[in-house]
Amino acid sequence: MNKGTEQKNIQSSNSKVVKKLVLIVFGMFGFGFALVPLYDVFCDITGLNGKTNGASVAYAADGIDTSRIITVQFISRTAQGIPWQFEPMEREVKVHPGEVKFVKFYAKNESNRDIIGQAVPSVSPGLAAAYFQKIECFCFTQQPLKGGEEVEMGLQFYVDPELSEDISTLTLSYTLYDVTGKVDS
Repeated sequence: MNKGTEQKNIQSSNSKVVKKLVLIVFGMFGFGFALVPLYDVFCDITGLNGKTNGASVAYAADGIDTSRIITVQFISRTAQGIPWQFEPMEREVKVHPGEVKFVKFYAKNESNRDIIGQAVPSVSPGLAAAYFQKIECFCFTQQPLKGGEEVEMGLQFYVDPELSEDISTLTLSYTLYDVTGKVDS
């Protein structure tokens, strides 16, 4: 085999490898791009990872189960880079399944610029997420605050009486993100 033919074979082989690698990179990017919506659909269907529905629910309880008490704990945190103070005004409440409760969260924009925040909820244990029903929640909408502005934000909820009797404590966690400049979809 002569040197020219050998170089053409190597170039052809290298070209095929590069094409395969480019396809793999695009395939990985496409998979990564599709993973978030697929994960959300999976969590909505199964109730795993504490994802709660983002819409308000009509309250039509069959009654209040006064024989049980559920402790609902509240946790809040801010995502990196959002200069807000964000916390529940009550760390926990006791409720009977079916009983409607109202709690407040405090937020203050500690910067001198206007910021739009969006709170994302999560319920733990994850299997109980389907039984934690938010009637009205500040997490349903974005929260614009001017620099230095503070606000009290409400959450009205109930725990469905169908919640398994072996669960006596739920934790509702909110993470607050800066969505300033992002399109509301």
